[in-house]
Amino acid sequence: MWYALGRGALQDCRFAMGQEQQKAEEFGRVVKFERREPSVAAARPQPAPSPVEDVGKYERPADEPDDYRHRQLVNVFAFIVCALLVAGGIWLANKIADLRRDQDCVLSGRRNCAPISITGPGSR
Repeated sequence: MWYALGRGALQDCRFAMGQEQQKAEEFGRVVKFERREPSVAAARPQPAPSPVEDVGKYERPADEPDDYRHRQLVNVFAFIVCALLVAGGIWLANKIADLRRDQDCVLSGRRNCAPISITGPGSR
């Protein structure tokens, strides 16, 4: 619709809008919010009770001292287990890559696909 007004009318509209914007910036803009009635908040449905038992029974009593040494030993054990899992995963990935390479060699019709071990000049 702006293009139908013509070039002069378009500039006039922009000028008028610019003046309105300038007036609004001078005085600021106030937005009024209505307060909610207390009955609206009270009418909110209450959440259903949790089907899970209270986890308070697993808390350590306040008078029982913290067993720092035991906690550190468990953390070290957990780290060793994680490191073994990572090492096992890397080993498994390498073995699968070797098997895939051998299988590709055999399926392409080549012979002697076994890896050749190269030894030093003095060892036989």
